[in-house]
Amino acid sequence: MTLDPDTSAKIARYRPRQAPDAWEDVAPFVRSVVTATATAVPYDVERLLHATAGLALWAEESGLPRDPDTWLRGEVIDAFVLSRAAVLAPTSVQTYRAWLRRVRDALAWTDRGEPVPPKLHAPANPHEPYSSDELAGLRDWASRLRGQQRTDALALLGLGAGFGLMPREVAATRGLDLRRPGRGHPLVHTGIERSPVAARAQWEEVLADLAEEAGGRYLFRPRRTRPYAKNLIGSWSHLHQPTDGLPPLSVGRLRAGWIVELMRERIDHDLIAKAAGLASAASLARFQHFVPPLDDATAARLLRGRTA
Repeated sequence: MTLDPDTSAKIARYRPRQAPDAWEDVAPFVRSVVTATATAVPYDVERLLHATAGLALWAEESGLPRDPDTWLRGEVIDAFVLSRAAVLAPTSVQTYRAWLRRVRDALAWTDRGEPVPPKLHAPANPHEPYSSDELAGLRDWASRLRGQQRTDALALLGLGAGFGLMPREVAATRGLDLRRPGRGHPLVHTGIERSPVAARAQWEEVLADLAEEAGGRYLFRPRRTRPYAKNLIGSWSHLHQPTDGLPPLSVGRLRAGWIVELMRERIDHDLIAKAAGLASAASLARFQHFVPPLDDATAARLLRGRTA
């Protein structure tokens, strides 16, 4: 299995937080499983590593054979996620189960040299991007707020629509993470592993101002002491509902819009996937129906290429 250098590096250096001694024994198996399935499942490689490592360590602690074929049996996966029910929300338990079952299917079919079988039920829909009018309305609404509410709203909009960040990345972003290498250079985010990621031009100035104001503090809700909490962004959005019939602020929808905007501009899909932190360009297929087809004249121009 050949992966891009960034994904390979993430797999090679992955280590769970507060990893027990048993991690060194199961780590090679975890990395092998994720390497074999990363391009066959529509999940971020970090999520695959986290879920697979959790399963492997639980299996090791439970005295099961040190063998991925054993870990990924249906009844073992179910037992593992049920053991996490006390510390995970019900939806998270189902999510872990779905991830691991998809890994199991991908690994089994990869070993046989066959494609991954299609799922028999409809795949989960990605977040629907905001329309251009909705996004413009949300930006106008945010700019009319006052004080910290204004700063928080613009930070969510700028980091989501300008950088395409995931909620955890939005929460972790500090002012010093956003930098311009030099005069006239794009604003880049240096605080995430897949750096550099450049901000969309229409959000550069807003984000630069927020970063300068925040300094070493978080851009979003800078007075907090915890880097991330499950309801950090959701609770804020629930308490601050936009006016004039605008939809609630959602980082997921902002990120989806960022991805779709890049796809509409016909930017290379491998570049989009890398900038988005996705395992491969195949993960963009779920967004394709949001991208309008090219008209004949544009298609002909692109196919023709540049003239001498």
